[in-house]
Amino acid sequence: MQYENILSENENGITTITVNRPSKLNALNKATIGELHEAFKAANNDEAIKVIIITGSGEKAFVAGADISEFANFSVENGGKLAAKGQELLFDFVENLSTPVIAAVNGFALGGGLELAMAAHFRLASDNAKMGLPEVSLGVIPGYGGTQRLPQLVGKGRAMEMVMTAGMIDANTAKDYGLVNHVVTQEELMPLALKIASKIMRNSSVAISKAINAVNANFKDGVNGFETEIEEFGNCFGTEDFKEGTTAFLEKRKADFPGK
Repeated sequence: MQYENILSENENGITTITVNRPSKLNALNKATIGELHEAFKAANNDEAIKVIIITGSGEKAFVAGADISEFANFSVENGGKLAAKGQELLFDFVENLSTPVIAAVNGFALGGGLELAMAAHFRLASDNAKMGLPEVSLGVIPGYGGTQRLPQLVGKGRAMEMVMTAGMIDANTAKDYGLVNHVVTQEELMPLALKIASKIMRNSSVAISKAINAVNANFKDGVNGFETEIEEFGNCFGTEDFKEGTTAFLEKRKADFPGK
């Protein structure tokens, strides 16, 4: 599929999706959100793809925010619909994918950009990265899951400060907060993402998808994460990957998971 605002490349079982609007610092507009949804869906449905990496083009920005010109004149009703549709199409969609998603944050990740990074299963950052939720400086609040995912990752107090001040934190502070897992130079960012992806790919993709579901369950209202874990643990016993993994262990050889 041809895209106007993003790039999507498959290589060695890894899909790299790049937001490609450098003149707009990769800001998210309606069309870009739609294209990202299609690219993530295609990668997740491809059995050959084991890991997805999301990043931004150029050296300045991962995603510098939402395209404010698209919603500056929205009504209350339209604003609510904007948030609901965006969460459904992209942010909640990414968080609940069965394929692992790594965000490689290169430069500014602000507003919707940080919300996209937080929807990924974990984050890496270049040392020039700056992250924040500046929405209250525009008279609005984060609408793509920022008020929910940021406290889960950094704690309520730090999240409140970041939201209320509309300020940015640097990459090392983000690492100290637990918002990102690793900080490297910009040149090392994608090689590190690919290195971690290759480690993930050695393991059972079926088990990983069930682990994602179990971990996410802990953050969903009305869902008992322990019960989800028990159910998914039991489900693993009916998979070909479990049979191969345990057999390989007992035979003292490397497992060759079929992904079933």
